[in-house]
Amino acid sequence: MGEVFAGRYELIDPIGRGGVGAVWRAWDHRRRRYVAAKVLQQSDAHTLLRFVREQALRIDHPHVLAPASWAADDDKVLFTMDLVGGGSLAHVIGDYGPLPARFVCGLLDQLLAGLAAVHAEGVVHRDIKPANILMEATGTGRPHLRLSDFGISMRKGEPRLTETNYVVGTPGYFAPEQMLGAEPDFTADLFAVGLVGLYLLEGRKPDSQALIEHFARHGTPGAPQGIPEPLWQVLAGLLQPDPQARFRTATGARKALSAAVEALPDTGQAEEPVEIFDQIGPLPAGFGPAGPERDTAPAAPERPSAPAPAASHTGSFHLAPPPRTSPQPSAPQQAPVQQAAPYAPVHAEPAPAPAPAHQEPTAPVRYEQPQTRAYTAQQPPVPAAPAPAPPGRPRPGPPPKVAVPVLLVALLCFAVGFWALTRI
Repeated sequence: MGEVFAGRYELIDPIGRGGVGAVWRAWDHRRRRYVAAKVLQQSDAHTLLRFVREQALRIDHPHVLAPASWAADDDKVLFTMDLVGGGSLAHVIGDYGPLPARFVCGLLDQLLAGLAAVHAEGVVHRDIKPANILMEATGTGRPHLRLSDFGISMRKGEPRLTETNYVVGTPGYFAPEQMLGAEPDFTADLFAVGLVGLYLLEGRKPDSQALIEHFARHGTPGAPQGIPEPLWQVLAGLLQPDPQARFRTATGARKALSAAVEALPDTGQAEEPVEIFDQIGPLPAGFGPAGPERDTAPAAPERPSAPAPAASHTGSFHLAPPPRTSPQPSAPQQAPVQQAAPYAPVHAEPAPAPAPAHQEPTAPVRYEQPQTRAYTAQQPPVPAAPAPAPPGRPRPGPPPKVAVPVLLVALLCFAVGFWALTRI
């Protein structure tokens, strides 16, 4: 089995190699699925900072292959992505050569859609080329493209990790302003998309330097042989040497491409289907579609235990007779236990009584009847009824000095009330 990285990712076999690390097919033990793991090979600060920038990118789009998670183990780090098995556009060109125009339009539309999502996050890719555009293994079905490898990408406004007179990227896919040391911009990515489209239509890497010189001297040339004019006009808008004359956004280029597809001539001939093969290859021994075989293999059989005793007719179990104990206490071994045959009555033989030890004669003890005292249960005492409380003295009323004024006031109130009733 492969090396388990950070207790989670099991590296299986290498499937690619980039500028700063190798890409492995790995098994994620937590999510239980196969992933692509990019392992950093260098440990200098410059490379590590680029690695951190790349793994921090999180763009959720069907045509973008961005890092999903990362892990570190001692002096090594990795991040993981979805496993894409159809190879890159370079593999497709190697299998078929120049591709049909409508097929190329479908690929460019997906590439521009993914690039629009990247630019919406303020990120400039800076390394768009056929080797960084991966394909799902869809067979003869609708192709599915994924833009990958954000190792040298950067957000607009972030500090550059290289000197101003140092150009980062792949030779042959640089925009003219990049060669002059300009700040990375979205239009440079669009120039590279135009070169990728030309590569897919011609089946070979275009000469970008000669193309730039031709545009600068003679303006926009006519469509090369085999490329429909409506599609060439879109590519020419991407390949303008002046970034101000180029498409400004990927969304704008995508709209122009959609209009060009409707204007493509109908050749009337059935195009050869393009099949996207699985380029990774079969899993090595010890791994299956559901993961490592040791995870799905049945558990090893347990050691067979002794057969259970047979049940008797009453549902109980026949037990072996108890072992006989030796009279010598110093003997460490026990007598072997014999198991009774099933359904056979068991008779335990009585053990012989031990010989009585010699005792000294003792004097007879006279037994006397113990003296006891008669005991008669007596009735529990009944509590006596409480004695009646002595009659209290009558409570004296208020003194005359208080009672007489109160009575006079009461009579006065009564008179006033009666007078008031007669007035109603």
